[in-house]
Amino acid sequence: MSHNIDAAKISIIIPTLNEAGNIKQAITTTQASTNIEVIVVDGGSQDDTVAIAQSLGVKVISSSPGRASQMNAGAVAAGGEILLFLHADTHLPTGFDDMVRTALQKLGTVAGAFALRIDASLLSLRWVEWGVNWRSHFWQMPYGDQAIFLTKEVFQQIGGFPELPIMEDFELMRRLKRIGQIVILPVPVVTSARRWLQKGVFKTTLINQIVIIAYLLGVSPEQIRSWYRQGKFKRI
Repeated sequence: MSHNIDAAKISIIIPTLNEAGNIKQAITTTQASTNIEVIVVDGGSQDDTVAIAQSLGVKVISSSPGRASQMNAGAVAAGGEILLFLHADTHLPTGFDDMVRTALQKLGTVAGAFALRIDASLLSLRWVEWGVNWRSHFWQMPYGDQAIFLTKEVFQQIGGFPELPIMEDFELMRRLKRIGQIVILPVPVVTSARRWLQKGVFKTTLINQIVIIAYLLGVSPEQIRSWYRQGKFKRI
């Protein structure tokens, strides 16, 4: 690990697809920081996502759709020594840049992420947050909506995000765990409640667990993705 990581540039990579309602705020939360760049990787938005991002003066590139492809394309375009992958509906905490640099200086740490807060007042979502934060902490398995960060060197070493249609963050974490520690910062990112509210908190949580179990049992990501597309999970 470079000894001057406290001065390292952070490239914040935001994959987007029709995120006009979220992208401005996501980018705005990155602005009060030092030595960063923001790269929006658009997968073919049909709304104003690209125009909004360009108006805020950040780098915008295009790639084939699919979160893994988009994030890998962003990493290739990144000029920073540290990569931070941010979902468009998630906001970074103030001072995230110093927290990230400090976390990656610790011997044996290969990556990190933030605790999760969900932006809605439902009590059931507090239980979801608790579950996510417990799992992240004890299993060292944060997911993409927790703003995963690592050095570009380590990202290249493990071959980037696997080009899977689903579970790319889960698989990335499994690879990282084999080579070192994954730190979870106690300060949370704040993510939109939309995916929990669309299907309901219980159903969304249940689907997430079924997807993980299916994946660990060897069901292909393509098969899991097709279940989603066919609406199989809607009857759960």
